[in-house]
Amino acid sequence: MNWNTSIRQIHRWLSIAFTVAVIVNVIAMMQEKQAAWVGLLALFPLILLLLTGLYMFVLPYAAKWRSARGISG
Repeated sequence: MNWNTSIRQIHRWLSIAFTVAVIVNVIAMMQEKQAAWVGLLALFPLILLLLTGLYMFVLPYAAKWRSARGISG
């Protein structure tokens, strides 16, 4: 299992965690007594999703840059 495959798998599981956190947040908002930490529950997976998503977004550009650098250099 290489690094890119691991990042993609982590990204998939983080999306599931984020979805569950949003559902929990919606259910908590329907309750009369709300906890402040529930509103921040989805923030942690969202930040990790952003980082892994940006990494996967940059991969094709980095591959082009590396191949162009290898040919000219």
